[in-house]
Amino acid sequence: MSIEAKLADLGVTLPDAPAPAANYVPYVQSGELLFVSGQISNDENGLITGKLGHDMEIEAGAKAARRCAINLLAQVKAACAGDIDRLVQVVKLTGFVNSTAEFTDQPKVINGASDFLVEALGDAGRHSRSAVSAASLPLGVAVEIEGIFRIR
Repeated sequence: MSIEAKLADLGVTLPDAPAPAANYVPYVQSGELLFVSGQISNDENGLITGKLGHDMEIEAGAKAARRCAINLLAQVKAACAGDIDRLVQVVKLTGFVNSTAEFTDQPKVINGASDFLVEALGDAGRHSRSAVSAASLPLGVAVEIEGIFRIR
C-alpha cells in the first residue's frame, strides 16, 4: 500500500509544505538523507499554541506533535517532487515542547508524532528521538519538531 493510501485510510491529507518563516530552507538533502527544518504545530485552523504544564494538557500537546509530524511528511513529499513513496525511513526526530520548568513529560507529548509515524509508515516510521523542553517557541506554538529522513 502506498504511503498516500495509508494516510488516506487514516483520514490524513498532507497539506502543502509550509514556506520558511525566516532566512532558512525547509529541507536539505545530503545523499540519501533529508534534513527537514523544524515544523511548528499548526493545522487548518491556524497555530496550535500553549504551554505544557500551564495551559495545555499532555493529550492536547500530543495532538499538536501529531500535526508537526504531518507537516514534516508534507516537507518530505515536497522534497521528493510530490512522490512521498520515495521515503524509506524516518531516521530521527528532535521534538521541542513549550513547557514550564516543572513539566517533565516531554516524551509523552512527542509520542503524538512518533505514534502517528509508526501508524502511518509501519517499521519505516520507527526512529531515534530526542524530546526536550523549551521555555518558549516561535509564535507561542506548543510544539516544534525537526526530522531526518532517508529517501531513495
